[in-house]
Amino acid sequence: MAGWNADTAAGPLGAGTVTLVEGSSFCISLPNGDIHPEHPHGVFFQDIRIVSGWNLTINGQPLEPLGAETKEPYRALFAGRVLRGDGYADSPLIVERLREVGTGILEQITVRNYALNPAECVISLRIESDFADLFEVKEARISRQWHETRHSDGDTLTIQAAWQDARKGVLVTAEGADVTAEALTYRTVVPPHGQWTALVSVVPLVDGISPSMLFVHPDTGELSPSDRRRQEWVAKIPVLQMGNRSIERTLRRSYDDLGALRIEDPNHPNRVMVAAGAPWFMTLFGRDSLWASLMALPVDPSLALGTLQTLADRQGTLVDPMSEEEPGKILHEVRLDISSGLSLGGKSTYYGSVDATPLFVMLLGSVSRWGFAADTIAALLPHADRALEWIRDYGDKDGDGFVEYERLNDQGLINQGWKDSWDGINFADGTLAEPPIALCEVQGYVYTAYLARAWMAYDAGDATLGNELADLAAQLKKRFNEQFWMPERGYYAVALDGKKRQVDACASNMGHCLWLGLVDEDKAPQVVERLMSPEMFSGWGVRTLASDMGAYNPASYHNGSVWPHDNAIITAGLVRYGFVAEAQRISNALLEAAEYSDGRLPELFCGFSRDQFAKPLPYPTACAPQAWAATTPILLLTSLMQYDTHVSRGGLWMDPVLPESYGDLHISNAPMGNGRITIDIANSVPSIQGLREGIVFHRGHRPWLTELVEQAKRNRTS
Repeated sequence: MAGWNADTAAGPLGAGTVTLVEGSSFCISLPNGDIHPEHPHGVFFQDIRIVSGWNLTINGQPLEPLGAETKEPYRALFAGRVLRGDGYADSPLIVERLREVGTGILEQITVRNYALNPAECVISLRIESDFADLFEVKEARISRQWHETRHSDGDTLTIQAAWQDARKGVLVTAEGADVTAEALTYRTVVPPHGQWTALVSVVPLVDGISPSMLFVHPDTGELSPSDRRRQEWVAKIPVLQMGNRSIERTLRRSYDDLGALRIEDPNHPNRVMVAAGAPWFMTLFGRDSLWASLMALPVDPSLALGTLQTLADRQGTLVDPMSEEEPGKILHEVRLDISSGLSLGGKSTYYGSVDATPLFVMLLGSVSRWGFAADTIAALLPHADRALEWIRDYGDKDGDGFVEYERLNDQGLINQGWKDSWDGINFADGTLAEPPIALCEVQGYVYTAYLARAWMAYDAGDATLGNELADLAAQLKKRFNEQFWMPERGYYAVALDGKKRQVDACASNMGHCLWLGLVDEDKAPQVVERLMSPEMFSGWGVRTLASDMGAYNPASYHNGSVWPHDNAIITAGLVRYGFVAEAQRISNALLEAAEYSDGRLPELFCGFSRDQFAKPLPYPTACAPQAWAATTPILLLTSLMQYDTHVSRGGLWMDPVLPESYGDLHISNAPMGNGRITIDIANSVPSIQGLREGIVFHRGHRPWLTELVEQAKRNRTS
């Protein structure tokens, strides 16, 4: 996941920071609820900071934080108290701030007086808007000075700003306040054991959005727009009950976060996809959105379809070295409304990703099994074919059969796989690999893309295309196992460098090749042994880089940290190759790690050993919620259930290998074709209710693409 080149991790948010998310809007604040412009905090709408300052004082005193609780991903309750000026310790004035983020921000401020005497209060809220764009805030380099005007009228304050031809504005509404250009002020006397309350909202002034559409505070018992959106989401996703309450809570948190990270395509509001993560990546990313929606298929297959359709619309058509666009290429990231000079490639869409293009074809193959209308899938096939042409013509520039990357300009990302920090790919001695770089996992994605498209071709009766792609896949597997395998080390090179030398660091990337079946059967035991060695497995998960490597740093972004999504993919690979105990060990470690952060897995945590620190240490700038971390528990569970479907072939497969500690599992309302099913697993024995006619339950694993293609090939030639 990436935003810029110096390092792809975001700037530190500070301890105790509270992040709220809804669609592509988000709010980051201090633990007491305040927002200070000198921190990377604020309320963001369409990648612009519409509120940079939000400071509440009572009788001139800031609030001492007592605690903050996120009720839903978009709503939090902050509790604070008013510091006393008379030297006594305990203040009788407690302040609650119930905040919701959506198209702007809505805050209900309540002051409670626990004293026996009335309390005179001057409650003041200062609001600032700097309209900085997201990259300026994230990198603490705000360069544009907007010309600002403030106009108060009754209980509203309008802040407007101009910079060159750009115009921005917000409308602040505070009923009952004395509103001036400087602040909103309330003067009140709170009775003994009584309370006072007020509502403040800020909405962006944007063409097409009228303030009346936004934050109308719902009447008692009514739902806000965000609540309604969440309720619709909850109604369409599975309901889960587990014997192990802690894991059940983690999965429910995943569902909630995934629901909050859904964004709509502005041109097609019925298409929903997944944003990459909060706070800095609340937008469409190629790699992140593809992976997260693939991992979430059993919860909501429509997210994957919406992601594919939106990426297909923005598929590359021409060669542009600045944005790194090429014909057939799938984008890396889209930005909504930022000053183009700051975004990667200087445009709103940047294409510097080596893996999004094969992942697009791979996901289409998976989505085609989940029961969507045949014409919906058929409409995406030309895009898959153009993606395969990109692999041939641009991805593999030197024609050696492997897909490599090298940035097309010095502003682009140096590394263009999922480990996209500048120092993410290195040799065992710690020296950096030089481009063009062919990553091992990217060859796995390309292999699966060939197989997925081959299978869809056979399915449509096009044996010529099927055979051609099946042969390409077989050749790639053979070459990969010859050129990436290091027999003396017992593991695969993380990459081949520009001189086709094996980049010999022991990294987690090869675990992806397990899930995709690129690893030769006879090599799998050694790969697994390395992945589960003390150098790689920290006790909380598999590290991105082994601790005996030159570039190892347990507190780095990609060189020794533990990434949940990476581990979920490895777990799925371990199950595929029959290493069930190892898969259970990783799954247990991650789900135990989630307990330390209220059931929410972060983007990554530090790679310190569990023997050294008894709890996982957070990486300072990890995103949370983050899409592929939120979908990690889903992939862990479905991998250990060995749960998958192939609706058009009339089959559903399951063969659970869940650890006993997970308890019995009951899932209702699970999507299957155009119906819903109920799944029970008791003492490892699965049963299913509600399967529609024509779908048969098989105890075992769903046939892998390799098996389907072999079978189709045999049928066509026999």
